[in-house]
Amino acid sequence: MFTGIVQGTASVVEIDEKTNFRTHFIKLPPALLDGLETGASVAHNGCCLTVSAIKGDVASFDLMEETLLITNLGELRVGDKVNVERAATFNAEIGGHVMSGHIICSAEIVNIITSENNRQIWFQMPAELMKYVLYKGYIGIDGISLTIGEIAANKFCVHLIPETLTRTTLGEKLQGQRVNIEIDPQTQAVVDTVERVLAQRDTNLLAH
Repeated sequence: MFTGIVQGTASVVEIDEKTNFRTHFIKLPPALLDGLETGASVAHNGCCLTVSAIKGDVASFDLMEETLLITNLGELRVGDKVNVERAATFNAEIGGHVMSGHIICSAEIVNIITSENNRQIWFQMPAELMKYVLYKGYIGIDGISLTIGEIAANKFCVHLIPETLTRTTLGEKLQGQRVNIEIDPQTQAVVDTVERVLAQRDTNLLAH
């Protein structure tokens, strides 16, 4: 479980590329190394990955074909940075919202509007998943817990304060780039439940 409060960014220092499989070697900030062991979970751009080995301040993570297809991690190159968050502990403050680290899709940045002390970024998502994007609801973007601003067709925006731009990779993102999306699980559960109830009601009405 994660909170969507990014603890820092980490650089990709090496990539071992295989067919439909990758191993990323990530240089972690000192604060994230304390107590880290193989088998631990660390979110990379919001995607939950497992530590496969640790050597000094570099940890390695294996990425399967499904991860490479759904997320933006397969687009990373040596020197790129990722948002990182260690798994939450029971006594940790949850300043964002509960996140699983399971990415549902990626979204394209289609517009960036910058003003003094504020940045608005618009994202385009697959139309069939927009039912989970609700005004003022929570959403995970590259592992960052954010509140949804405006919604238009299959697009939505978020507003970013300077602290978010400084602490995460969103401050460096450009139009056309992709980000990982995790839907708020409570929102997804409610929407899916309502859809099932309405579908069952329609089925019962047709049967009579």
